[in-house]
Amino acid sequence: MKIGIDIRPLMDKKYSGVSWCTLFLLEEILRQDKENEYLLFYNSGRDLSSRISEVGIQNSDKVKIVATHYPNKIFNYILQKILRWPKIDKLLGGVDVFWSPHFNFAALSKQTRHILTVHDLSFLITPDFFSARKNFWHKVLNVRKMMADADVIAAISENTKQDIIRLTGINADKIKVIYDGVSADFHPIDKTDEKLIAIKNKYNLPDKFILYLGTIEPRKNIIGLIKAFEQVAENPALQGYQLVIAGSGGWKNSSVFQAVNNSEFKDRINLVGYLENSEKAYYYNLCSIFCYPSFYEGFGLPVLEAMACGAPVITSDISSLPEVAGDAALLINPADINSISRAIIALAGDEKLREIYSVRGVERAKLFSWRGSAQRYAELFKDKKS
Repeated sequence: MKIGIDIRPLMDKKYSGVSWCTLFLLEEILRQDKENEYLLFYNSGRDLSSRISEVGIQNSDKVKIVATHYPNKIFNYILQKILRWPKIDKLLGGVDVFWSPHFNFAALSKQTRHILTVHDLSFLITPDFFSARKNFWHKVLNVRKMMADADVIAAISENTKQDIIRLTGINADKIKVIYDGVSADFHPIDKTDEKLIAIKNKYNLPDKFILYLGTIEPRKNIIGLIKAFEQVAENPALQGYQLVIAGSGGWKNSSVFQAVNNSEFKDRINLVGYLENSEKAYYYNLCSIFCYPSFYEGFGLPVLEAMACGAPVITSDISSLPEVAGDAALLINPADINSISRAIIALAGDEKLREIYSVRGVERAKLFSWRGSAQRYAELFKDKKS
């Protein structure tokens, strides 16, 4: 069987959740399947061949990389959107199934079975959190039609599945829930580990800190976290604590940086920027508390990664986050600053409680694996187009 995969999410210079999920899944699928032929597609007006080698994908007997080199705007808006040419499955020499790991312009032949992964519908639920450019992209992409036209939708959580049904009316039988996994790179690390100590010293990390790790954008409620930290910063339980905010800049985030600069506790708030994947696990292990008070998530991969590393987690009680965290995190109302601050005090002031949630988190994370996710996708690939 020939399986086509859209690897355009892997072309980003700085990876976000979708890019990492695509990479981890693709690696595991190729590791497990030694029978089928995989044809990987991307387009770029620039030479991005180095990106392919950086993420470790190579041509082989079973894997072939096919690239077109149109300027992206021409390829997306004119060729794919308007002209519906070229058919990507035809560019790949014909495939039985084509998997899109994320929304993107993709003209396909009718006989090719299309599997579309939907990570979330935040742009439909909370459009005010997105830039005008992002909202324009999703409108022109026409994601509702894309979901309607797909043969199968893989939703990364039950919450995302229910959002799709509620917002589009698509039949539930067409939507399969396949949870994200967690990489083996994320695990508890001994406090005497030399690399752990080196990372702590390299970035001058404090002995006690609350960590946020994710894209810097309004939906993540980072300002709410800053306000909650300000409320409790002088509480005895928070003596010596700092707030560390890690992640690349998203959109509409100037207010986050302004909130830090205007804070009376700005000397205790550290913006460390984008972290390489190899460094994330050390941050999770070094933090005293991981706080992720997002207003909406399709899954919430950082919560799972933090739990796998044994970090005591605070996260929101809405969207998919309770589904992922279970009883292994303190759940808060992200719209209520007092709810966030109370949870911070509860964990910061009780070492035993932190240990309870640390142990629960490690056990909870064992329920999610990229190996299991890849096996579910392999089952979808095998199904025939009706």
